[in-house]
Amino acid sequence: MEISRQTGAVVTGGASGLGAAVAEALAAAGARVTVFDMNEAAGQAKADEIGGEFRKVDVSDAGSVAAGLAALDTAPLRIVVNCAGIAAGAKTVSRGAPHDPALFSRTIGVNLIGTFNVATQGAAIMAAQEPLPGDGERGVIVNTASVAAFDGQVGQVAYSASKGGVVGMTLPMARDLADKGIRVMTIAPGLFRTPLLASLPEEVQESLGAQVPFPSRLGDPAEFAALVCHVVENPMLNGEVIRLDGAIRMAPR
Repeated sequence: MEISRQTGAVVTGGASGLGAAVAEALAAAGARVTVFDMNEAAGQAKADEIGGEFRKVDVSDAGSVAAGLAALDTAPLRIVVNCAGIAAGAKTVSRGAPHDPALFSRTIGVNLIGTFNVATQGAAIMAAQEPLPGDGERGVIVNTASVAAFDGQVGQVAYSASKGGVVGMTLPMARDLADKGIRVMTIAPGLFRTPLLASLPEEVQESLGAQVPFPSRLGDPAEFAALVCHVVENPMLNGEVIRLDGAIRMAPR
């Protein structure tokens, strides 16, 4: 799909981290971007910076997602990128106590159900639009998983389950939407310089980066965003999960 001023895009979690980098890259390529986020100040600031729009949306709430999508007033929606997510750290059993079920549910609610909510509602909008010339494409959905979907570490049972669910949705969702001309892809990033990791001491960041075989450093969010743009522009990428991780395989802890 060619990205232009006639291309509407929604980026969840677009106020910071990977989502912000994606919003910037899509806007720079010409798309009209709407940022979905819960952080109003940061979300509006990012939208103003890239010449886009902002909507306060809780992706775990289907009604909030519907309201955000209904308020789109830019170009026809062609791109949805799901970057909203939370990271919860807790063991299955810790000091004799079971994992907090509310924490597990919250993590699933944002990372997995939130991705589903935006993807399915965004796809319904795309499906009602005129197909683009050529292959008859109507849109593309790019979801964010994590290497934790495959290499979950100690304390990542909730996070890994949520991201594993995103991986599991990818192929059947792509097959569901194939006859509508909508592609679905997932990116599973490794260790990236997100706000969470950037808040750690520099020596800790360097230690984490050294675990990556090559290049031996933390990933730059711009590299994640570049892959999103390539996925959008390459019509043969569909129904697949791409690890973007410098060949790292996470140790148990």
